[in-house]
Amino acid sequence: MTTNIGWELYRSFLGVLTEGSLSGAARALGITQPTVGRHVSALEKSLGLVLFTRSQTGLMPTQGALALRGYAQAMRSTAAALERAAEGQSGGEEVKGTVRVSASEVVGVEVLPPILGQLQQAHPQLRIELVLSNRVQDLLRMEADIAVRMTPPKQDLLIARRVGEVKVGLHARDSYLQRRGVPRTPADLAQHVLIGFDAETPFLRTVTKAVPFLRRAAFSLRSDSDLAQLALMRAGCGIGACQVALARRDPSLVRVLPRHFAFGLETWVAMHEDLRSSPRCKATFDALVRGLEAYCRPAS
Repeated sequence: MTTNIGWELYRSFLGVLTEGSLSGAARALGITQPTVGRHVSALEKSLGLVLFTRSQTGLMPTQGALALRGYAQAMRSTAAALERAAEGQSGGEEVKGTVRVSASEVVGVEVLPPILGQLQQAHPQLRIELVLSNRVQDLLRMEADIAVRMTPPKQDLLIARRVGEVKVGLHARDSYLQRRGVPRTPADLAQHVLIGFDAETPFLRTVTKAVPFLRRAAFSLRSDSDLAQLALMRAGCGIGACQVALARRDPSLVRVLPRHFAFGLETWVAMHEDLRSSPRCKATFDALVRGLEAYCRPAS
């Protein structure tokens, strides 16, 4: 196997892996199709592996290619983090450059925008990349600079700040409750349209142990997207779990069975300890902590 393989070869490899064709990778990367083809061929020769086979639907990755995917993605994350770090160094102690922030879908769409908007107004040369995913981004692999997490960070080498607890309860639109009635006991939920998850995760298994009447089989409307569940609640489709502070903003969302269904999500802001001296990351970290502490604070 050839050593010292250039990053650009792995970059093109990831492009083909993601897009499924040389032409798609070329468009995504902003280079020509022949260049992508040369890069993939050179990488295959250097590694001594066949990475793709042709099919009617495009280029299919081999098992060898799939085995390399995670390592190549880690290289891409590191390269992007290097660029962000270099960009932020030119201004000394000035808050400038790019910060990549990861958060869940609902928090990223419903909670963070005003926090990040005020931050950017205070620091006009700061650019923010907001990554919305319910998958926990790996801060050690530099997939993000800062992450908002709903579980305590377990990785070493992280700076983490607990900002509070997000309360979650069952909610439905007032128009739905007018049509179907308000449930008075958990047993009443059997007569209602319930909104919930499709794929079970370890976190959801923990929740359903505490509230067994909210298992997957009980849900008439299922989605693994928190935003989709929220949209279904807002549309008056049924009863689902929603952050209490978020529902409080919408007078049409009514909380039901508060004594039977109530739990809290510990909320944390975390970043790699190597970024503690970065003005752009410190300013963003502090702004997220302040904003989320206010969001988690109980209503007076």
